[in-house]
Amino acid sequence: MPEIACTFTDLDTAFMSQAFVQAKQALNRGEVPIGCVIVRDGSVIATGSNLTNETRNATMHAEMDAINKVNALLPDEDKSTAYSRCQLYVTCEPCIMCAGALSLLHFQEVVFGCANDRFGGCGSILSIHKTGCGGCGGQESAPGFQLKCRGGLMAAEAVALLKDFYATGNPKAPKPHRPLKQNAEASKEAAVEQLKEH
Repeated sequence: MPEIACTFTDLDTAFMSQAFVQAKQALNRGEVPIGCVIVRDGSVIATGSNLTNETRNATMHAEMDAINKVNALLPDEDKSTAYSRCQLYVTCEPCIMCAGALSLLHFQEVVFGCANDRFGGCGSILSIHKTGCGGCGGQESAPGFQLKCRGGLMAAEAVALLKDFYATGNPKAPKPHRPLKQNAEASKEAAVEQLKEH
């Protein structure tokens, strides 16, 4: 399981609240409600939210959206070290893919809301934050970057948003997926009617 911090500052809560604004906007667009902000030197420099349904690109998680925005703002020579002064506040534990990217970019810290029990890369499934991704370019013996992570900030709110989204299913998920709630009820009623006819 991820390491859950016992205390957070008021500033942590303020930044996470901004991440929740992004998550709620994602929910309103029919996206998985995860949002984030990237903070550098005490100021938000980018926001992100899931865009996987809208773009039909499975890699467009909130973290990747925000990273793309930062990369578009920074001069080329600054990209290699830009993230060492950045914190990421995200409503749900980064998945394995995102944790790997955050580690490779050497983020200073990640603060997340709820754990990600299916795909978490910061302790729930894999501990990318502790082991890093190893070396790039075939340097398998190179040590990985250890990413500082704190989790559990506003976790109940994050879980509530995710439950709201998944209660009716994801209508834009690739097929096959579990039936949408309204379709499941209609299918059940149709099956009962067929049984009555026989």
